Amino acid sequence: MLSLNLPAFDAKIAARNGKNVIFDVIRRRYVALTPEEWVRQHFVHFLIAHKGYPQALMANEVQVQLNNTRKRCDTVLYRRDLTARMIVEYKAPEIEITQKVFDQITRYNMVLRVDYLIVSNGLQHYCCRMDYERNTYAFLHDIPEYRSL
Repeated sequence: MLSLNLPAFDAKIAARNGKNVIFDVIRRRYVALTPEEWVRQHFVHFLIAHKGYPQALMANEVQVQLNNTRKRCDTVLYRRDLTARMIVEYKAPEIEITQKVFDQITRYNMVLRVDYLIVSNGLQHYCCRMDYERNTYAFLHDIPEYRSL
């Protein structure tokens, strides 16, 4: 798989039914190894190992109900009271991060109303902090450490 702009980790990759799978530490099972999943696993390990995010407060493929349709957030970080704090949206490395990608994560946020939104294709990462009082957001220079959220 492609080298990403994220720290390497000890990926557990296997072959099942002729297809490659990777172990997802959040879901605790092997999942299909797609380019987007490669980004997700790198980013999740980055958040846990390098930014101090508690694995127990993270979930992958979180379903939300939006305008009578079911959508899935790629990763959601929760507070200790289990209210959503951050949404992370992943794209495959060859997918350019455009306004359309931000529109997608913004729609998910209409349901969850989190403090932070992150979009990554493994090569570029964007993080913004929501300000609901002023109805604005601010892009951050880096992904925040968990303890500073």
